[in-house]
Amino acid sequence: MRSILIVNDDGINAEGLIRLAAIAKQLGEVWVVAPAEQQSAASHAISLHNHIDVYPHAFPIEGIRAFSCSGTPADCVRVGSLSIMPHKPDVVLSGINAGLNVATDIQYSGTAGAAFEGAFQGCLSIAVSEEVNSTGEIAEKYLPELLAELMEQKLGYGQIFNVNIPGCPLSEFRGILRDRSVSHGMFYRDSYKKLSDLPNGGVRLMVDGKYNEDCEPDTDFRAVIENYISVGTASNIN
Repeated sequence: MRSILIVNDDGINAEGLIRLAAIAKQLGEVWVVAPAEQQSAASHAISLHNHIDVYPHAFPIEGIRAFSCSGTPADCVRVGSLSIMPHKPDVVLSGINAGLNVATDIQYSGTAGAAFEGAFQGCLSIAVSEEVNSTGEIAEKYLPELLAELMEQKLGYGQIFNVNIPGCPLSEFRGILRDRSVSHGMFYRDSYKKLSDLPNGGVRLMVDGKYNEDCEPDTDFRAVIENYISVGTASNIN
């Protein structure tokens, strides 16, 4: 039986993690190692100078062994595959993230970072993200078959599958687009606004993003804003 390690960056109690585990249970033996706290935008960071605490965690799906981890999403992959599980998993699934991870957002994503760590550990790795406030209908209907399909494929070293699910109603969903390239665009064009002045000449800033949908055709970004599931590969090996 295929062994599957599930991780995320939204934390061990995140709804998306539980939904992904329920789907994955149909496809193999499932283990969960996820951050004890929210770790969004952790990218591929790992803990080198801090200890990592791991605890068994009561999981709401019977038959799944789950653990919370004080480290980053990438730490969860390393701890899970190198220490918790009796052997490295065949597949690492990261998600379902609350929020899309397309275009330049991939470089910041803890969801993608965990999947990249899985790839570096020699596992087929798939990042799954979904638009915030989605009803989950599209994932429920299409994700089981799509994951089963992707698990039968092979990728090059350092590559992951990156799946993004639009938040539109099921009635407006247009299908699955595969082989999407990574857009050079961005959902938010960022600047920083000043919140206040601080003593000794300091200043307190907050990121201020302006929503944007300008993007190239045939990309992950274009697919999701046009109500398709985007499936593509990504790599952080130059």
